Amino acid sequence: MGNRETRVRGLAARAGGWSARHRWAAVGIWVLFVVLAMGLGSAAGRVDVGDSDQLKGETSTAARIIEDAGIDEPASETVLVQAKGEGLTATDEEFRSAVTAVVTAVEKTGEATDVTSPYESDTISKDGRSALVQFDMRGDSDTAGERVEPVLNAVKDVQKDHESLRIEEIGGASMMKTFDDAFGDDFKKAEYSAVPVALGILLIAFGALVAALLPVALAITAIMATMGLMGLVSHLQPMSETANSVMLLVGLAVGVDYCLFYLRREREERAAGRDAQTALRIAAATSGRAIVVSGVTVCVAMAGMLFTGLAEFEAMGLASLMVVAVAMVGSVTVLPALLSLLGERVEKGRLPFLRRRRTGGSTDSRFWTAVLKRVLAKPVLSVVVATGALLAVAAPAVGMKTQNLTLDQEFGDSLPIVQTYNRVNDAFPGGSEPAEVVVKADDINAPEVKAALAEFRERAISSGASRGPVEIKLHDQQNVAFVYVPLVGGSDQDKAGESLDTLRDEVRPATLGEVDGVEAPITGQIAGSKDFNDQLVGAVVPVFAFVVVFAFLLMLLSFRSLTVAITSIVLNLLSVGAAYGILVAVFQHGWGASLVGAEGVGAIITWLPLFLFVILFGLSMDYHVFVVSRIREARMRGRTTQDAIQHGVVTTAGVVTSAAVIMVAVFGIFGTLSMQSMKQMGVGLAAAVLIDATIIRGVLLPAVMALLGERNWYLPKWLHRMPDLTHDESPEAVAVAVTPPVSRDDEGERVPV
Repeated sequence: MGNRETRVRGLAARAGGWSARHRWAAVGIWVLFVVLAMGLGSAAGRVDVGDSDQLKGETSTAARIIEDAGIDEPASETVLVQAKGEGLTATDEEFRSAVTAVVTAVEKTGEATDVTSPYESDTISKDGRSALVQFDMRGDSDTAGERVEPVLNAVKDVQKDHESLRIEEIGGASMMKTFDDAFGDDFKKAEYSAVPVALGILLIAFGALVAALLPVALAITAIMATMGLMGLVSHLQPMSETANSVMLLVGLAVGVDYCLFYLRREREERAAGRDAQTALRIAAATSGRAIVVSGVTVCVAMAGMLFTGLAEFEAMGLASLMVVAVAMVGSVTVLPALLSLLGERVEKGRLPFLRRRRTGGSTDSRFWTAVLKRVLAKPVLSVVVATGALLAVAAPAVGMKTQNLTLDQEFGDSLPIVQTYNRVNDAFPGGSEPAEVVVKADDINAPEVKAALAEFRERAISSGASRGPVEIKLHDQQNVAFVYVPLVGGSDQDKAGESLDTLRDEVRPATLGEVDGVEAPITGQIAGSKDFNDQLVGAVVPVFAFVVVFAFLLMLLSFRSLTVAITSIVLNLLSVGAAYGILVAVFQHGWGASLVGAEGVGAIITWLPLFLFVILFGLSMDYHVFVVSRIREARMRGRTTQDAIQHGVVTTAGVVTSAAVIMVAVFGIFGTLSMQSMKQMGVGLAAAVLIDATIIRGVLLPAVMALLGERNWYLPKWLHRMPDLTHDESPEAVAVAVTPPVSRDDEGERVPV
């Protein structure tokens, strides 16, 4: 067929054109980049977030004092000795005999130190039926879980000899081992199964092995390169294992999506009769541009996490931002080169039972064509019904309660150690999660400091914040003391939080606060949760404002339409709101929780709402930019707005559906993990993507645009001077290849199309 020459402008089109002309160079540069990033990252090593970096405020101050003093806090363990019936108490000989046996057995393992009998530490419950044997594990607390098994076995042996008593161990090391044994492979299974699931869906979408492998290969190489970059960047911004998992999740999702958008458009143009070069350059000028706009928008959204001031969030945000940027660059550079090299071979490995039945280049979806016909016929009704449905789904989010999940909320009561945790908390409220006061003084043994410590211990109990016993451990050489205060409220975080406030606001100022030169930050699980919540609440407004404002500006610059920018933000907020509503309904209230293998735990994990907002706001732009770009492209080619909407939605329906199915499947894998927090993340992300790809993009977006008509492209005159970032969408770049005169444009580059 005839070709003509036009000029294509814009970063994506130029990058695609250069890569297609210098195929081996483009592939070589990409491989070199991935290898160098991995090599340099491995050589540099990775710095992970430290305890003192996790939070600001008292929790961070306490961690800093401990680190500066060079104190390695050991992993503390507790053995609960509890009468099964009503008759036996701690004063009985049988009970005393069991306690002695536990102390002897634990000491004999050689793995424990500072083994303390409850008769020495007064850790006996008020009813006399329960007592605690306490000790510390020798060695590094981070690896204590690997050494605790002999101690656990010794305690089990004592249990066999005392059937009338319940003898169970709990603590940092034993919980670490139990959870590693029960759930340690969960994340690995999820991460390893995500790639085969994505590949299987791509095989169905493309019907050819080579075409399906390309997106997965791009995503994996982008993830590998980013892992190396994380090592380098970690010396400026510490990283974490959580950031690594989130990076893998986001990298696989966007890497596959971007490649899918590009590849489907190239195949579509070739199916329409265009030669390989023309099809590739049209894909670069259209889908390539959509990828750049989407990628930059996602990066901006991820950058919102950097405003939280929380080291874990900053690590996740930076890691996600990097993998999206790498995947975006790979999609508009090495992918065109690979497609140019492969040519017709991209169809190799075709599955005979998935042969394409379409002819003539048509990519219209019959299902979405039927849906769009009804939506565009009655746009007002469609807007009212779709918006009403989304608002109804989002309604439960109004009563959202966030908190760090307790052990029984996170894992249920199926594990024996969770049952032990509950028994300890019932018998000794707050004993399993005491507040920890880290006292730093010029001389920890000074009379006034010792007096203040004694008075603090007394007032902690008399104020009602604790029922005791309050334990004090001195580190004379470092002039540091640790004060452990069981909080009234125990595992009830609201009540325990009130006890913590009493310690911080009343007890400490009246005791330790009266001594000059004494620092006494209060940390611990309840304190860390409260400090995290306070800091997160303070970060919500700036993060939301940053993400929304910059996403709005990017959409405005990319489409030169005030209307498109506003509707983009509103639709994305509706999508996020619906995801919040589903989360609250399922995990807080327990409505339909069993359908996703979850439980109603009464709360949403603290970090999830802000995390979901940032991730979803970024990822939902993938579909939005892709669909709106196709609508705008059709409008520029002379179609009416109504026709352009139908054309844009139905021609992108296949690729959006495939991309959404992959995302839902990958996120859904995380919803199968044992931890409730991971279930919440997986279900929330999967539900939001499903809503976004169906109700938002398939019904609400076209209905709203149909109602607005030509006002979709409204741009006030005073905004006409802003930068024009729509170059890649020039009509010449996407017009049907016929043989009109050669068009010239002083701003562009001559390329054959």
